[in-house]
Amino acid sequence: MKILVLSDSHGNISNMAAAVEQTAPRMIFHLGDCWRDAEKLHDLFPGIPLEQVPGNCDHRPSEPSERLLCLADKRILLCHGHTYGVKQSLLTAGYAAEEQNLDLFLFGHTHRPLVDRRGKTLFVNPGSIGDYRRPFYAVVTIVDGKLDGRTVPLEQLW
Repeated sequence: MKILVLSDSHGNISNMAAAVEQTAPRMIFHLGDCWRDAEKLHDLFPGIPLEQVPGNCDHRPSEPSERLLCLADKRILLCHGHTYGVKQSLLTAGYAAEEQNLDLFLFGHTHRPLVDRRGKTLFVNPGSIGDYRRPFYAVVTIVDGKLDGRTVPLEQLW
């Protein structure tokens, strides 16, 4: 299973659409900032399931700030990251990963791509797909029970 992970799109729908076309994912996760961007992307690719969480720039008080999913026997947490203080450190996120027995902790907010394994948990920040200078996204794969993640600079088409 190939999952496209996006965050911090900040209005840049064309970069998100290009990432979908470049990766041909089976699912898309959007980690916030901006909620409506993910809805617009889903309108463009309605056949690809989408999961999303709000970010610190999204006013969505009725939406949960994080989602716990179980896919292919993997426990995956989607969050924007601001509620875990990820700009300062991953300490709080690490505690949450241990407490919730997570296989994958997905977050954005910092605009800096990151892939880091701590214990059994893989931490992935896709960076900012909305960045006009250096947009990034992440691809997470689950194949034969193995979880892997990588960040990818968006190939600029201009």
